[in-house]
Amino acid sequence: MSGSGYEKSAWELSPRAEEFRARWFDYEWELIREGPQPAEMHMALDEVLTYEVGRGRRKPTLRIWEWNQNAVILGRFQSVKNEVDPDGAAKHDVNVVRRITGGGAMFTEPQNAITYSIYAPEEMVKGMSFIDSYAFMDDWVLQALRSMGVEAVYKPINDISSAKGKIGGAAQTRRGGAVLHHVMAAYDMNPGTMLEVLRIGREKLSDKGSVSANKRVTPLSEQTQMSREAVLDRLVDKFRELYGLTEGAVTQDEVAAAEKLAREKFSSEEWLYLLP
Repeated sequence: MSGSGYEKSAWELSPRAEEFRARWFDYEWELIREGPQPAEMHMALDEVLTYEVGRGRRKPTLRIWEWNQNAVILGRFQSVKNEVDPDGAAKHDVNVVRRITGGGAMFTEPQNAITYSIYAPEEMVKGMSFIDSYAFMDDWVLQALRSMGVEAVYKPINDISSAKGKIGGAAQTRRGGAVLHHVMAAYDMNPGTMLEVLRIGREKLSDKGSVSANKRVTPLSEQTQMSREAVLDRLVDKFRELYGLTEGAVTQDEVAAAEKLAREKFSSEEWLYLLP
């Protein structure tokens, strides 16, 4: 156990822990916190910004997402048929998209989700296993949540949790010389709606793809009295306090590339039904 009473992650127990921790200070970090976007645009921005960081054309970046619609975000290796109830999705006007990272399906309503991405050079996680790098990339979030009175812990391989239940899940990919690490956490939730949209715990309809785990989720609204906006502010403030953070924006070229990718890839049935 650490001095704070929280169990240390594997990377913190490594002989290279101080080297790993110091990597955050090797870079100048930029913040993107802009207005709501459709789900397929968020998927496209993740891909575009990852490659831009890998090519050295963008500083390492923390991006806070805002949503303009209800959505289900499938993991890269999931079957649409196994995860989504089409009648429930239609009833609740849910846009179903597929991301470029693995992991399970996530259901979001705009004011109930807290979502962010980190884009960093791949050297950031060099020498780490995927399991270790998940906890490493989200250590700052645990610190932020604990400052709000939430007893946050990391549960391998990719869950941000507490004694009251799961708060959110992470996914990650390394490509183009960069690492993309993103998280969706529940600020609030409508369990009835989610169960109508996602086929959690139901019989599989296809033998294709991985299946989302059924875990008890306890949203942040039940663990802190802070508003969603205040939680987001605290997350940003903690990152800035620990590693530094300057205000930034998506460039015109990045927007154009993402709009093209959103239209041609992430809105296409070919990509969505990659696994039926």
